[in-house]
Amino acid sequence: LASIMAKKLAMNIKTLVLDIPVGRGAKVENFDEARKIANQFIELGSRLDIRVRCGITYGGQPVGHTVGPALEAKEALETLIGNGPKSLIEKSTALAGMLFEMTGLATKGGGQDIAKDILRSGKAYQKMKEIIEAQGGNPNIKPDEIPLGEKRYVIIAPTDGYISSISNSAINAIARAAGAPIDKGAGVKLYAKMGYAVKKGDPIIEIFAERNTKLKEAIDVISKNPPFMIEGMLLEEIPGF
Repeated sequence: LASIMAKKLAMNIKTLVLDIPVGRGAKVENFDEARKIANQFIELGSRLDIRVRCGITYGGQPVGHTVGPALEAKEALETLIGNGPKSLIEKSTALAGMLFEMTGLATKGGGQDIAKDILRSGKAYQKMKEIIEAQGGNPNIKPDEIPLGEKRYVIIAPTDGYISSISNSAINAIARAAGAPIDKGAGVKLYAKMGYAVKKGDPIIEIFAERNTKLKEAIDVISKNPPFMIEGMLLEEIPGF
């Protein structure tokens, strides 16, 4: 907590919204712990003259469909343009809405609607272009122009069914083994999430790496830590042949 708040204090921030994801495989796995952490942030903020509000969000699976620097940047840009996943839109506008309400730019309960209007209008995308340009980047870059790792491997559904669970810890382990976040083009893309109906052979997860050795490491992680479960899926046969 001290490290996080020290950075905010150094930036002279006066109003702060913090996201605390909760769920299996997340850093915080239950609501009681999340509430405790939230209250600690709020108390510390009051001592530093920083108004703090915490949003406890669902963290049982990745927000959106990607994990990894370039993959997430691509998805964020797609969202700003208007083609992003609903889960990412809902979470980002909910948190932005909280900040609008804290600063008086929206009435209680009306912040998310304002955030969604800003997103739909293209104002958020224009602001991002300004930020990219200020940092020396190409403000007109398109999502498909963001380079991704060229070494790839697709995990397919072994049977028909519904995705009954996604393992955050496994997804993160696979992404790290592939080289993320050091290798910017490395990571994981999810084609299906919890509740999705899939057929045998459908792509579920794609791994991206910049080096063959890292791709192999990521594939090896899958056998030790399965990233998803399909209802009715055969996990192992004992004894094997």
